[in-house]
Amino acid sequence: MKHTTFSPKCAIILALLCAVTHLLANNKHEVRAVWVTTIGGLDWPRSYAQSTHSIEKQKTELRDMLDRLKLANINTILLQTRVRATTIYPSDIEPWDGCMSGFPGKSPGYDPLAFAIEECHRRGMELHAWVVCIPIGKWNNYGCRELRKRRPDLVKRIGDEGFVDPEKKASADYIAQICEEITRKYDIDGIHLDYIRYPETWKGRIDPQRGRGNITRIVERVNEKVKTIKPWVKMSCSPVGKHDDLTRYSSRGWNARTKVCQDAQAWLANGLMDQLYPMMYFQGNQFYPFAIDWNENRNERIIAPGLGIYFLSPKEKNWDVEVVSRQLHFLRDEGMGHAFFRCKFLLDDVKGLYGIVKDEINNVPSLVPPMPIPTRYAQNTTMPQQPAQLTLKRGKGFDRLVWTDNKAFPQANGDYHLFNIYASESYPVDINNPDNIIATRTTNCTIDIPTKGKGVSMHYAVTATDRYGRESTAATTPAPSSTSDREIPGMLICDGKRLIIPEKAVASDAEFIAIESAAGNIIATRPYSTTSVDVSKIPQGFYVVRSLDRKGAVHRLGFFILRRK
Repeated sequence: MKHTTFSPKCAIILALLCAVTHLLANNKHEVRAVWVTTIGGLDWPRSYAQSTHSIEKQKTELRDMLDRLKLANINTILLQTRVRATTIYPSDIEPWDGCMSGFPGKSPGYDPLAFAIEECHRRGMELHAWVVCIPIGKWNNYGCRELRKRRPDLVKRIGDEGFVDPEKKASADYIAQICEEITRKYDIDGIHLDYIRYPETWKGRIDPQRGRGNITRIVERVNEKVKTIKPWVKMSCSPVGKHDDLTRYSSRGWNARTKVCQDAQAWLANGLMDQLYPMMYFQGNQFYPFAIDWNENRNERIIAPGLGIYFLSPKEKNWDVEVVSRQLHFLRDEGMGHAFFRCKFLLDDVKGLYGIVKDEINNVPSLVPPMPIPTRYAQNTTMPQQPAQLTLKRGKGFDRLVWTDNKAFPQANGDYHLFNIYASESYPVDINNPDNIIATRTTNCTIDIPTKGKGVSMHYAVTATDRYGRESTAATTPAPSSTSDREIPGMLICDGKRLIIPEKAVASDAEFIAIESAAGNIIATRPYSTTSVDVSKIPQGFYVVRSLDRKGAVHRLGFFILRRK
């Protein structure tokens, strides 16, 4: 393959243009997930619930975690719900895990899953119930021991570990029964299957085709049970990070399809999975080519590679934080989401990662992309209609929006509308610009928006979304009484030939400006060296102006209307 080289300055410009283009094109819809591990309280809980006081302490731990994740614009929580043949909710099938109360088999005195769902939804986040499928722990540990008593026909011993045997047809029914119980009892947004594969310690040779059939049988049964009850609940799993060997790159003997019988790309193609979170805990040529392979075989569904941020720890592989930062930029450039394993390493800000994610990568909110409608289970679904009767009341220090839901016949069992709120100094509000998102997935039909210190009156738009993530057109607050260019905040002066831009701050390292169309396409770039820019060769229209620096940081300077007599 022939490789092209660029001068350092040219390379910087290309990188900045790429960053801006994809920030605008992809950022509104993007899965940004984190795994919250409950086994042993690795991520949560950090204390046991054994009294009224300690229950509240445990709840406060989760609230604080979710608040910080929300600040980093994380929109999807993968919460470990089935642990090792044990659960963190009151199940009629399996016993309590000891991570919540400190005692295996004992309730913590509240329902942690119901609480977590409520708190996530309060913050506009999705919660997916993370179900560990095949491993059931040490042979004599509580979960494995209890399952052996009840269903010895399902359990296989390998060394000192117990596993649900994927070769038994009844295993598929059993795991599906657990997922059915969770889906029926809780307002979850997804079922996330983990370790849905053969153990690497499996004794004897596995015929790949037969093995894939055994694992796929489990996925099929779970999908059927979940989608029959709530077709909008997303099905996902975390396959091994490399699907299979590639033409030019070997998986080095560790891959999903051949080694452990996860036919994950086929699951996307036939609709058994809505999302994949491949565990791509690698770097270099063991990461990028395999990420592209996942993306090229996504079948219009969602790929959000899991990043092994625990390798940043000096106790692990002591990765440089730039390894993860580059991977995040690459995934966005390719239109994929991202997921962090594990929550603790993100919130502990190992090597400054939390600050990078919050301030650079996810510096604006994002909506979870809409999912394809599973037509086998969901018939006659209609697009959500925009909210009705939107009113704005400006108060002292806040703006109050009130609207009504246009869903004519709200369905039972969790099929309801959610609402996204947008705000902008300019009118009309551009709902395709993620900079304008101020609230997501709210269930209320009213919101108070703080305005103290803003100094300008904001314009608002509200959209409705259904549980599949499809968004309505926007209801907007009334248009301003005057639309003179000079009276619209953020409007730059342009005489049709020259554009006046703000003087660059002394401390700013911005080097270029980008002039973009309303659709987000870059029309022209100019050095950021003067306050006057030649726009005489740009067609008439509405444009946005942004500054770019060497690190790819993007800031909006304003917008202008180009008219010529």
